[in-house]
Amino acid sequence: MPTERAGPVAGIVLAAGASSRLGRNKILLELGGQPVVRRAVTAAIDAGLSPVLVVLGFEVDRARDALVGLPYEPVLNPDHHAGINRSVQLGLARVPPDAAAAVIVLADMPLVTAGMIASVVERYRESDAPLVVSDYGGVRAPPTLYDRSLFGEFTASEGEGCGRHVVRRHRHEAVALEMPPDALLDLDVPEDYERLKMHFTEAVG
Repeated sequence: MPTERAGPVAGIVLAAGASSRLGRNKILLELGGQPVVRRAVTAAIDAGLSPVLVVLGFEVDRARDALVGLPYEPVLNPDHHAGINRSVQLGLARVPPDAAAAVIVLADMPLVTAGMIASVVERYRESDAPLVVSDYGGVRAPPTLYDRSLFGEFTASEGEGCGRHVVRRHRHEAVALEMPPDALLDLDVPEDYERLKMHFTEAVG
């Protein structure tokens, strides 16, 4: 059994997109009494990720207002229209040298909890895998943990889907962690927001 790996694990919350399919800034929508982006960043902080880097771009000032009081580090992506790949690269570039790995978290997956993120880190520390992926009933999605040894593969990649390419290249070394399939629901279209509002209403009730 491998020796447990120590060292900080950083968090990178991707929150720069323009939400073109939803028609309004999805990370500022409220669920359970707080903006979606604040919920995601709080989950990353509560999971013990350090530092928590939040990549911002579209309506950056409003996003900062939604995060007032939280211990995070903003990373500005002026090219957020170019897609998620650039946001990942900018986030990884800001991970401090002493961090052993980084966990990618999507701001628009509000059902991902601190406990889910922490379990990804725990699995990393218990294994010798360079990659820990979350599996939602057969669908792979964040939170995804990348060991520092993989960071350079993102820097060298061009175009969209670089994270998927890295996962594909290292799938035989990866550890998959089962997550609740219902937690996969994200915010892409107005109907998603209605379903999520109903979920949070039922949870309170």
